[in-house]
Order: sequence, then structure tokens, then C-alpha cells
Amino acid sequence: MNNPKTVIGFINGAHFIDHYAMLVFAAAVIVMGPALNMPYGELLPYATPGFVAFGAGALLNGWLGDRWSRRHMMAVFFLGIGAAEIATGFVQSPVQLGIALFAIGIFASIYHPVGTAMLVAHADKLGREVGINGVWGNLGVASSAVVTGAICQWAGWRAAFVVPGLATIAFGLVFMAKIRHEAAPARKQAGSPARVAKEAMWRVVASLVFTIVASSTTFNAITVALPKMFAERLDMFAFQPATIGLIASGVYVFGALTQYTVGNLIDRHSLRAVFLPMAVAFPLLLWTAAGLSGVAFIAVAIGIVAAMFGLVTVNDAMVGKYTSDEWRARAFAVRYFLGFTAAGASVGLVAWLHDTGGFGVMLQSFATFCLLIVAGALIFPPEHRPAVQPAE
Repeated sequence: MNNPKTVIGFINGAHFIDHYAMLVFAAAVIVMGPALNMPYGELLPYATPGFVAFGAGALLNGWLGDRWSRRHMMAVFFLGIGAAEIATGFVQSPVQLGIALFAIGIFASIYHPVGTAMLVAHADKLGREVGINGVWGNLGVASSAVVTGAICQWAGWRAAFVVPGLATIAFGLVFMAKIRHEAAPARKQAGSPARVAKEAMWRVVASLVFTIVASSTTFNAITVALPKMFAERLDMFAFQPATIGLIASGVYVFGALTQYTVGNLIDRHSLRAVFLPMAVAFPLLLWTAAGLSGVAFIAVAIGIVAAMFGLVTVNDAMVGKYTSDEWRARAFAVRYFLGFTAAGASVGLVAWLHDTGGFGVMLQSFATFCLLIVAGALIFPPEHRPAVQPAE
């Protein structure tokens, strides 16, 4: 049997790779636009097919993970996403770029339904492990901004895709050597035994749908647009791509800290108690950021990133708590299909809103949309938590 800590370690690494790969283009596009002789607003939508594939592929991948092998699917993830990144570094036209980014999205769509199910199956404390896993994903987001900016500045945008592609394939080969296929481990349900009344499950589902659609769409919009927003609003700091990436990475670190904190809070308190404050804060912060620039914008951006990554941890904990292991990959597949498919539309929407009224209009629009998250938090039912016997 595979060592649970070893499995979780590789799954955390895969989460880092997944988010890193999906956001290389978001940081590199600032340099790619002039190189391909296309403005930001025209080049950015070529990422849309990849983000749609990121969500749409989740359903099939979740089914394959449950019915075939989660380990084998993760091997396909590592090798496929690495090869697709390398291919992106050799494109010669915007159409080729769109196809290559689509391939990255297809392989990247494996991680969330399959990898998260593997994580939950091997976790002793659900909230803690989901929170730590979220930190790794967030570090992937942060590293993508700073590393891509640095590589673009010193080695060119093509190397920014090829280098991580080679590293991903190497990591995948180690995974294949260390982790063997096995039947789902017969383990006690991770995390708290908290449950909601059967008749209130519709409220859990409705809350999850509202939150996933609004938070995933906004999450994708913010992570795609943040480097460009810093480039426009931090003129006194952001002179070069590497500087922009460094600032964005620093902001994302706070998201990582939030996911770890939220994960531990979920093990100690009800989901609703953790969920509601973040749900209310998120749209307020987005609306406030619309009119800010300079240091004030950085401060509010930290709050936005912290809230949106905390909400990801809450969503994953919802699915992990209320599904059995035999269905868990498919449950996560539906969760991420819904979220990432909705998020796919955000790339074109960011480009359109930016061209229409700038990032101020974009932030206000998404703030209004995120009132759905507040509604989801308000209808989420209270949990019934059996008394826990003290340890002897």
C-alpha cells in the first residue's frame, strides 16, 4: 500500500503544477502581445478554449478516476501537461497558441476531480489537508507570476513555457516510480462527523452551486487580470515584467496563508461560521478596489485574494464532507466542471470589460455578481455536530 503522506505530497505538488501551468500565459501575455504584434485585449481571448477545457474535461476525468485508476490518471496529467507546455513554447501564430493552450487546459482538467479525491481518501483531518493542499495551489499561482515574469525578461516568453514543461515531466516520472495503482483505501471518513439534516441537503446543493459559479468565475478573472491590473495601477513600482510578477506573487502569499488558516478553522467550527464572513467581505473588497491605485490597491488586492482562496477551501470541504469515497472523484468532477466551465467565460469577459471601461468597471461588475456568494452563505444550513469524546 502507498504511504498516505507520500501520496499527499505528490498531490500537493500536482496542485502547484496545475495552477502554475494554467497561469503562465496570464503573466507572459504582457510580453507576448508586442512579440506577436497583437494588443492585450485581442490576444487574451485565445486562452478561453483552454479555460473552458479546464472545466469541461473534469466530468470525464472524474469518471475515469473512479472507474479506471486515479494513479494512472495523475500520470497522464503530469506527462500531458508537461508536453503541452513545451509545445506552447514553439507556437508561431495566435491560432497555434489557442490550440496549445487548449491542450494545457485538457490535461490540467485531470487534477481537481482526481487529485482532490486522492487527497481526501488519504487524509486524516479533512480541513487541515484541504487547507495545506490549497496553499500549494496558491503557491503555484504566485510562482507562475514571478517566475514567468523573470524568465520572460531574461530568456524570452518561449522559455517561460518550455522550462516548466520539462520540470513537470521529470516530476511525473518520479511520481510513476514511487506511487503504485491501488484500490481506494478503506479509511474512515476524514474530518468532522458533522452533518446536516436530510431535508436541508437541497440548501447545501443550492449554496454550493451559487458559490461555485460566482466565486470560480471571479477567481479566474482576478488571477488572469491581476498582473495587468498591477501594470496599470502601480506605475511607480512596476517598471519591468519581473517586478510585476514579484508584486503579484507577494499578494498571492496571503491567499496561501488564508487557505491554511481556513482549513484549520473548518476542523474546529461549522462550515457556515467560516463561510459567511468571507462571503460578505469578498464583494465589498472588489467594489472598493475599483477606485484605488498604488499602495492602497495592493492592500485591498491582498484582501480580495485572501477571500477568494479561502472560499475555494470552503467549497472543497463541502464536497469532501458530504460524499462517499466511491463517488468522490465524480462529485469533485461536477463541482469543478461547473466552476471552471463558468470561469472559462471570464477570460473573454475580462478583455471586453477592460476595453469597455477599464478594470474599474470589471471589478464593479464582478462585485455585483458575487452577491450570489452572500446568498449561498445565508441559505447554507447549520450542521449537527456530535459531541467529541476527549482523548485519554
